[in-house]
Amino acid sequence: MKRRNFIKKTAVASSFLGFGSFSLLNSSLTKVEEDAKQITILHTNDVHSHIEAFSNTHAKYPGRGGAARRYAYINMVKKENPNTLVLDAGDAFQGTPYFNFYGGELEYKLMSKMGYHASTIGNHEFDNGIENIAAQLAHADFKLLNANYNLKNTILDGLVKPYQTYEMDGVKIGVFGLGIELNGLVSKKLYKETEYIDPVDVAKDTVKKLKNEEECDLVICLSHLGFNYSGRKICDVKLAQQTRDIDLIIGGHTHTFLEKPSLIENLDFKNVLVNQVGWAGLNMGRIDFYMKKEKASKETLIEL
Repeated sequence: MKRRNFIKKTAVASSFLGFGSFSLLNSSLTKVEEDAKQITILHTNDVHSHIEAFSNTHAKYPGRGGAARRYAYINMVKKENPNTLVLDAGDAFQGTPYFNFYGGELEYKLMSKMGYHASTIGNHEFDNGIENIAAQLAHADFKLLNANYNLKNTILDGLVKPYQTYEMDGVKIGVFGLGIELNGLVSKKLYKETEYIDPVDVAKDTVKKLKNEEECDLVICLSHLGFNYSGRKICDVKLAQQTRDIDLIIGGHTHTFLEKPSLIENLDFKNVLVNQVGWAGLNMGRIDFYMKKEKASKETLIEL
């Protein structure tokens, strides 16, 4: 089958919702051609079991956050644009008594109810052991993705996929996950035989598969590596710089709040969008791709 070619024309509008005031900060759109396909990406990271909103007397985040507001916003966006993908970059677990009592069951049930399509594995998903992740996946109606953990000798073998593809309005989207090195961060008895593989090498191989075999028009990485580190430690910025053909990296782990996505040049000197929206479900990221089918294979990406 001949690969479809889409040009990300005027291409991306980004925004975030700060839950509480419900004020949506949105960049102004320039003219978008009427026949352009709109793909909306909603995303969270490091929610850390914050099911309820912060109390109205909280010193820093009075009344903000909460699963109920997130659910309402997701439904609103899906009514506006049915071609909406809802993603999470890990650490849904740990942080409130809800996790202490339910072990992640409530988090995964609520994410399923909200219509999440996929999440990746954060280091805190291992806090009750790898067996607990497997047990809680029984409550998940979304995919748990990770491409750089070798899980073949663990209970998660076959339960976690390296990537998943989705088709919306004729646009094929490939989503894959990457996790941080667990050694020194998580007790070996919790992650057991999980083997960490270099995320850059894995990303290169996975993206080739998504582009060449799966014929994806849009490639998204769910990363729990962290936004940016000094030195050689791999992070989202270095991942973007050392790879090609990733359109968007949705990050987690460092609880970094970006007012707008960063634009990072990849190996082909093309821009990769890198975004992260803080923690605790205080914000939900939104990125809109406007894609136009063309015969030309050249792709451009412009952040508005």
